Amino acid sequence: MELGYPRNLQELRQHLMDPLYKNSFFIMLTSASSAGFGFFFWMLAARLYPSSDVGIATALISSMGMLILLSKLGFDQSIIRFFPHRDKSSVLGTAVTVTTLFSLLLGIGFIATVEIWSPELTIVREIALLYILFLIANSVTAFIGASFVALRRAELYFFQSLLFGSRLLLLVPLVALGAIGIFSALGLSFVIALAVSVFLLFRSGVGLTWIDRGFLKASVNYSAGNYVAGLFATAPGLILPVLVLNILGAEQTAYYYIAYALVTILFLIPTAFTTSLFVEGCNGEQLKKSVMKSLLGIYALLLPAVVVLFVFGETLLGLIGQDYVEGLHLLRIFAVSSFFFSLAEVYISIKKVQDGIRSLILVSCVIFVLLLAFSYLFMGVFGLAGVGYAWVLTYALVGAGVISAMMRRYFWN
Repeated sequence: MELGYPRNLQELRQHLMDPLYKNSFFIMLTSASSAGFGFFFWMLAARLYPSSDVGIATALISSMGMLILLSKLGFDQSIIRFFPHRDKSSVLGTAVTVTTLFSLLLGIGFIATVEIWSPELTIVREIALLYILFLIANSVTAFIGASFVALRRAELYFFQSLLFGSRLLLLVPLVALGAIGIFSALGLSFVIALAVSVFLLFRSGVGLTWIDRGFLKASVNYSAGNYVAGLFATAPGLILPVLVLNILGAEQTAYYYIAYALVTILFLIPTAFTTSLFVEGCNGEQLKKSVMKSLLGIYALLLPAVVVLFVFGETLLGLIGQDYVEGLHLLRIFAVSSFFFSLAEVYISIKKVQDGIRSLILVSCVIFVLLLAFSYLFMGVFGLAGVGYAWVLTYALVGAGVISAMMRRYFWN
């Protein structure tokens, strides 16, 4: 398939059938559906349950999400990297076994020490077995989803996300259980998705075996490196709200959070394409061509999306609440940063394909340090907009380095 914009319907169809574009499309749909189901889930929960129950359920679900993040150990990336060249059942079985055992250990540890971390969540001890069950179901389902992506069957990944939508239907019959009902509605959707996903996985020719020591030894450095890089990538999203709160106060933090939540819709575009780029590179596709196709697809969608956000950003913020229009300037700055953010994401995927773990960790660490340092400095000068300027400057600097590195590797040599 030639690079470039499709000139007619037939060329558009060819573009959409290309594995890189097709999988990117379904990954974006998956992210969008997850966000949509999440929004309506909490909207319905707020109507059916007392606010105190919603608050406790939110904390329970957030704690489970944090444990899942910590328990992945980078194996979600190793699945994509090693699937094409090793026994798929052994790769997945090893990843699921190791991470399930670790998530079980973390879950038990959290329940045992919950009064230290959050005294308000001691209710978790009353539902300890249920909490552990949902934690494991969540973990295993996530890895099966990564396997669908690695198999270039992202449509199954999307279908899996639709199964998570069953949480909406479960909210109503569980209303008598209060906070536990909200938590159970989400947890049972993981169980349902897990049952169907295992069936689809077996239909795809992949099973679940015990630990493959050969794969474990071969992948330990790769998994650990991706784990560290992933923590660096995730940390700013957790730290920045606290930083904004301490420097600018609660009201500005609310404006920041809503603006950031909206701009993450833009970030779905490069994230989907670079995930697909990672998959294609691991399957032996010519990396230079895949990189160019990814960049073309990213900016073809990102440019009009940014324009829409610039034009309708005020309206979108106003729908949430008129006060949140105060975050419009920040939203627009965030939107500009998405162009540079995309370059960093492409480079990170290239390094994952090339097993460039040191470069991967270095870039993630640099972004982490610069983003937090610039945010701290700029908020004192520019107020809330300083966070946006920090994003632009951080990713512009990293993007310049990425362009230089890619030019040297693919065009100057």
